[in-house]
Amino acid sequence: MKLSGILSPSTRPAALLAGAENSEDAAVWLIDSETALIASADFFAPMVDSPHDFGRIAAANAISDIYAMGARPLFALALTAMPDTLSDEAIADILAGGAACCEEAGVIIAGGHSIGTAEPLYGLAVIGQTHPDKLLTNGGAQAGDCLILGKPLGVGLMSSAHRKQTLSDDDYAKMVNNITTLNRAGMALANLADVHAATDITGFGLLGHTLEMSRASKCCANINFAALPIFECAKMLAQGGEATGASRRNWQSYGEHIGGIDLEMWQQTILTDPQTGGGLLIACTPKVSAEVLKIFNENGNMEAAIIGEM
Repeated sequence: MKLSGILSPSTRPAALLAGAENSEDAAVWLIDSETALIASADFFAPMVDSPHDFGRIAAANAISDIYAMGARPLFALALTAMPDTLSDEAIADILAGGAACCEEAGVIIAGGHSIGTAEPLYGLAVIGQTHPDKLLTNGGAQAGDCLILGKPLGVGLMSSAHRKQTLSDDDYAKMVNNITTLNRAGMALANLADVHAATDITGFGLLGHTLEMSRASKCCANINFAALPIFECAKMLAQGGEATGASRRNWQSYGEHIGGIDLEMWQQTILTDPQTGGGLLIACTPKVSAEVLKIFNENGNMEAAIIGEM
């Protein structure tokens, strides 16, 4: 959940370059003319059965908020809430999965906090750093920009199928690989002057996070559904009538603000499907779109695609 309206304009310090007002992915604090610190926190309950995979997924999802701001993650604090009924071995596997993801990202787990709770929860508070001039926010998109999505959609549907034990082993592997592929492309994209805005696609689905970017940028976004990268398994699930409760709630919360479309129900499901560890959504000038796609590909996002325009 993203919070808004916490600070009134009169209490907002000048050093706070980005906060909750535009549903940014992380908070940004200006240290000096060369340095801005980025801070975010994210944790959730298991979406897979494997404790190790759960740890990897939760860590990658938390670190993604730093990449979405164009920053380099530095260190993290582990946030754990575990029930007494969970074995020490399972807890150790969750923590090991998170540590493995952090090691891949070059992130040091410098501490953390743990409590007891009814269900397992795990995640990270992550601190990153960037030059203030290279900061990416979701409010910089400009009319005429291309919209480029870094990862395929459909993780929410696939996760739901996994819980129902109807997801194949092959599709499970594709889902986990997708979620745990780090969005490190954000650091390189921040070096391109013609990249104007960025966010990552998570719980509100593609439509919800694109709407946030549109509002923050004061521009309209046009999405070409035919251009969207979508997991074939998720497409088949949606066409078969499957949908998550979060997808339905997403549409109820912002559907009235989506216009100019004539969607079949399965298409609406894909567009509102909540993503965990979803891809970066980038707004950039058309002249650098090929370079943006190349950067995505070089960072493991092989299905990145131009999906629309502002």
